[in-house]
Amino acid sequence: MSLVDQLNATAFSAFGQDVMWSDMTGNLAGLAALALGWRRSIFTWPVQLLSGLILVAAYTAAQLGGGVGKQLLVVTVALWGWRQWQLGRRQSGDGQIVVRFATWPERAVLAIGTVVGTLVVGGLFSAFPDLSWNPWPDAYIFVGTLAAMFAQARGLVEFWFAWLLVDVVGVPLAFSSGLPFSGLVYVVYLFLVLWGLRDWWRRSRTADPRPVPEGATT
Repeated sequence: MSLVDQLNATAFSAFGQDVMWSDMTGNLAGLAALALGWRRSIFTWPVQLLSGLILVAAYTAAQLGGGVGKQLLVVTVALWGWRQWQLGRRQSGDGQIVVRFATWPERAVLAIGTVVGTLVVGGLFSAFPDLSWNPWPDAYIFVGTLAAMFAQARGLVEFWFAWLLVDVVGVPLAFSSGLPFSGLVYVVYLFLVLWGLRDWWRRSRTADPRPVPEGATT
């Protein structure tokens, strides 16, 4: 049995549904990554990287092309975010990641990019049904995750709002896709996101409100 087959083996059954090892361990790692992000720990990125690699196997088994693409994207952005936070720690002077609210132009870029990206990816998934059986929610989560991780890497409080919007669609999609553990973890994400939002919001009041210059990082 290959490693992928082992990851996609059933860990346990609950409420009439089988929970795969990949679904369980990948989402637990993702949950840990979000908690570390709330604490502004640099380890949020390598843990997120591990989560993405494991969940590739879970979404492949569920035949969710958007989910697979999202996790490959998570791996790529996690590497970039890891680098951004390493630089940010050195530049902050106290070794801490500085968090702030985005400027209105930054918010516009995130919002417009998310809408346009969802339309493009949703159209792609619709044109090639083998990529996803539920193209538009899948595309929304795919692009929303990109927006959230980009905002997190930049130290923007809007990161938490982006995750809230992803959660709204992610919970029902996970349950309907036969990934109940993912659905339950998304519910836990909701509480962590609300707590993290409160913490970053409070910390942003003591941070330098000026936007970061081009080429620099928070």
